[in-house]
Parts: sequence; structure tokens; C-alpha cells
Amino acid sequence: MQVIGFNFEKISAERKEQEKKPEEKIEINSNISVKDITQEKIGIVKDKPVLKITFEFLVNYKPNVADIILRGNILTLVEKDEAKSITKKWKDKKISDDVRIPLFNIILTRCNLKALDLEEQLNLPTHIPLPRIKPQQQGNKSYTG
Repeated sequence: MQVIGFNFEKISAERKEQEKKPEEKIEINSNISVKDITQEKIGIVKDKPVLKITFEFLVNYKPNVADIILRGNILTLVEKDEAKSITKKWKDKKISDDVRIPLFNIILTRCNLKALDLEEQLNLPTHIPLPRIKPQQQGNKSYTG
């Protein structure tokens, strides 16, 4: 499977007005879902099928703090047999691990970067931990991340 396109169709980030108690902890959840898989015809690619995989990436801040929604699609170039197998399994809303894992890694890479940017703009805590420099214990003069 070769990625030939990645597009966002919807980018939404909303910080909700709410009365938060100082002792109340914010819970952050993220989720990826595949909404559809279809075979597409693209003029420049004639010898191999192209699959359009529509996805949604959500980051939810609870209780009722904020939501980030990223929807888009990925265009992939696949072999004919692979295209038939993927679309046949998708009729039952299933995706094999050998397709799902690399696909989700692509989605995570692009969506995490976009979500981090939106979180910074809305002054929200990050949904994934970022590397931090900490001093090592005495005796060592270097720093680790």
C-alpha cells in the first residue's frame, strides 16, 4: 500500500466555556475511526486501483472542556488483489491488521501534529506527552529527556 494523497476535509477545535473547579482533573481521550473505504478512479493512475479511506480523528477533553475533530481521507495505491480483499472485508466494516496498522500510523502522525498546533492555539493541555529535559541525579553532569 502506497500513500499518494492525504487531505483534511474538516478541522474543528472548540474550547467550551465552563466553570471548572480547581481540584477537578481533565481527562483527555483520543480516537481514530475509519468511516468509509471506496475504490476511486484517478486519471493519472491507470495500472493500479486507488482506494480512498475516509477517517475521523477525535480528541475529547472531559468534563466538557474542549473537542478537536479532524476528518479527512487518504488515497492509497494498491495491487488489484489487495483492493478486492480490502473492499470485501470493508463490507462487514472490518480491516485486516496488515492494512489497519500502517494506515492508523499515517493518520496518527498527521493528526497528532495538527491537534498539537490547535491545542497550543486554544491553550489546552497536550493530548500526548511531550519530551521534557530533566536534570539527572547528582554525580552526572548531563541531561536526559
